[in-house]
Amino acid sequence: MANRIPRVPVREQDPQVRATNFEEVCYGYNAEEAALEASRCLNCKNPRCVGSCPVHINIPEFIRLIAEGELAMAATTISADSSLPSVCGRVCPQESQCEGSCVLGIKSEPVAIGKLERFVGDWAIANAESLPRPEISANGKKVAVVGSGPAGLACASDLARLGYAVKIFEALHEVGGVLVYGIPEFRLPKGRIVAKEVEAVRRLGVEIETDVIIGRTMTIDDLLDQEGYDAVFVGSGAGLPRFMGIEGENLNGVFSANEFLTRANLMHAYDDEYDTPIYLGKKAVVVGGGNVAMDAVRTAKRLGAEAVIVYRRSEAELPARVEEVHHAKQEGIEFRMLTNPVGIIGDEKGKVVGIECVEMELGEPDASGRRSPVVKEGSNFRIDCDVVIMALGTSPNPLIKSTTDGLDTNKRGCIVADEEGRTSRKGVFAGGDAVTGAATVILAMGAGRKAAHAIHEYLSSK
Repeated sequence: MANRIPRVPVREQDPQVRATNFEEVCYGYNAEEAALEASRCLNCKNPRCVGSCPVHINIPEFIRLIAEGELAMAATTISADSSLPSVCGRVCPQESQCEGSCVLGIKSEPVAIGKLERFVGDWAIANAESLPRPEISANGKKVAVVGSGPAGLACASDLARLGYAVKIFEALHEVGGVLVYGIPEFRLPKGRIVAKEVEAVRRLGVEIETDVIIGRTMTIDDLLDQEGYDAVFVGSGAGLPRFMGIEGENLNGVFSANEFLTRANLMHAYDDEYDTPIYLGKKAVVVGGGNVAMDAVRTAKRLGAEAVIVYRRSEAELPARVEEVHHAKQEGIEFRMLTNPVGIIGDEKGKVVGIECVEMELGEPDASGRRSPVVKEGSNFRIDCDVVIMALGTSPNPLIKSTTDGLDTNKRGCIVADEEGRTSRKGVFAGGDAVTGAATVILAMGAGRKAAHAIHEYLSSK
């Protein structure tokens, strides 16, 4: 019976309306829709979905509990493995992880695992006061966590449950890392969701101090030697933007997606009540094809610009989530595939007036398995625009490396750590984008959890 029920569609804002506002695109399931969708799960004996989840949530069990109306137990089941269910349910690439491995997806549509996780996470936020709190016995040891993004929050949560006194040090004035500065409000509401997930971490006894830049305000050595911490976890993310190194990148009107999204998200440039400056012009070209590029181009559209994506491969190679690409197209974003910038054109005042591009064609696969783009000779053309936003990935800020002796990094500036987060410095662990470079929320969260386990092992054996 389960596999005969079609996947329950999710209600969304009308594309023409939402392209002009910053309210959440997807409304999620109500209790009746969630129970119906949950009834589609086959409860496989060997659930491939669990193996494909970076934090190995017991997916069949929480879905079974939704179908039976046992939402408190479903929330408890998820919380055993995930600190941020409402966040992950919204922004994880489920189509290439849990849902991509769902047996139902072979002959029909997979179970909407992400939407069901979001439903339970949101229910837990609304009913937080009535849910049981874990019993925690303090063990007398202190751990410092650098960064309050998904890696830091996950690591801090698990350590707090194990009895450690945990303090998170956050460089910015708001807590949440990439969840607040990177991902737009229309994909991830800040006050209603991110702030509430952070509250849940605080309820475990985790302290959070903002406006502390580790490497400037104090160093990792200070934390270990003077502040009395027994171990440090570095989850400081990857906030250093990359550029192409082409002519014209220093013109007025060229931005990194990091700066553009930080102004819009963290500093509320889209909100009339704030006077954060954000330069948009009439036509914005966003260079890149990942989720950050989609966030930037959809933000530019909502702020009133004509918005275009330029990407050097074909649509089949776009690294962004299928859902994000679909939503962007619905909202009227123009996609220029097999197109690569070779220079940015400015006027006599140093302002952007266009971008010069070449057409590309796909050659042989590269090391990642994607076909390499090759320039079509003599195919140069111009796109008129007054803003160019570079969304080409990021690398970690070099500040922590430059102020921490004996901490190894690789040629991309990422901290070198093993699978469990152990670095070359004794007592210093790391995970998330600071180690991998820009990746997904769930992978960062998984790295934070692994590191928490390794820190516990390290401190228990001391």
